[in-house]
Amino acid sequence: MFLTVTGAEALYADLGHFGRSPIRFAWVSLVLPALTLNYMGQAAMLLARPETIENPFFLLYPEWALLPIVALATMATIIASQAVITGAYSITRQAIQLKLLPRLDVRHTSESQEGQIYLGRVNAMLMIGVIALVLLFRTSGSLATAYGIAVTGTMVVTACLAFIVIWRGWRWPLWAAALVIAPFLLIDLVFMGANLMKILSGGYVPLLIALAIMLVMASWRRGSAVVAEKSRRIDVPLGDLMAILDKNPPLSVPGTAIYLTADTDSAPASLLHALKHFKVLHERNVLLTVLTANVPRIDDEQRVTMETLNPRFSRVTLTYGFMEEPNVPKGLMLCRKKGWKFDIMSTTFFVSRRTLRPAAKGDMPRWQNRLFLLLARGAADATEYFHIPSGRVVEIGTQIVM
Repeated sequence: MFLTVTGAEALYADLGHFGRSPIRFAWVSLVLPALTLNYMGQAAMLLARPETIENPFFLLYPEWALLPIVALATMATIIASQAVITGAYSITRQAIQLKLLPRLDVRHTSESQEGQIYLGRVNAMLMIGVIALVLLFRTSGSLATAYGIAVTGTMVVTACLAFIVIWRGWRWPLWAAALVIAPFLLIDLVFMGANLMKILSGGYVPLLIALAIMLVMASWRRGSAVVAEKSRRIDVPLGDLMAILDKNPPLSVPGTAIYLTADTDSAPASLLHALKHFKVLHERNVLLTVLTANVPRIDDEQRVTMETLNPRFSRVTLTYGFMEEPNVPKGLMLCRKKGWKFDIMSTTFFVSRRTLRPAAKGDMPRWQNRLFLLLARGAADATEYFHIPSGRVVEIGTQIVM
């Protein structure tokens, strides 16, 4: 029962990728009624024949239809597994964009579908997780205890998020949003409360997985904040640096230099080290910041903002939605509409590479510090993540003691 119903639910949920296309409406008109009839049919049979509680889905059908239904359940399981994999990739990429996880290598497997991606590390973790669950529970009956808490917990979280969307996103009054969501949330809480009785018999597994993911995200956010704070202590205010360069201008070389930075108020570490070691400055220097908005997508007209700081320095900000892929060269091409003729062949990108070292006594607990350092070592290279041609990049390293 769980396999087929879950496959239909996963397929129905995955229809969001089609937007408002005819394919979406065609599938909704087929899947939603079929799923509703399936649930109602099982409920009616259980009321009439309580003994069918052992396996209500397969007992719905006559004996001659059992093998075709098993084949259908197998195909639905494949659909469900593919939906889970696709959802894991999509959610991971969004978490990276929202700075909840370190950068990972995201590979695009389609030239026409932007959301068709592959994350090798996520795929490997899913494989290890599935094997571990099979070895731990051994039978589908034992796995049902963990499944129940996972599903009902998801339903509760979804209801809470729907309340936030209606209240904060759609700007409904608080009482109106609560009035709409309260009946659904109450039903979900009843289901979840009933499943909480199964925690000791296997329901603890999804709770432990959720806790582990929360610890990873919290550690990454905390560690990133500590690194940013330590960087600010040694950074030079951008205004002070430009004043010094105006009084004592270094040797000028032709071309454009783009310095990637997350802090718009301080001079990038790569710029300071370039001046210290090379003792030259390009004719045109751009401080580039890539931001992630709290919306899925950003129109190209709103993606780029440019600001002239002085004749030699300007600031460019590229903004992407959390479902978009940050492609710096393509984003800079949009600057042509604002008067800057960007030519990548005459441009050099300067990227700061931070090397993190553990301290005897850090700003975080030792276990959290070690976890953050492990995550940071496994993060993807900024050059690949932002799709910057490797032949146009100069990386300058700095060390930070955590």
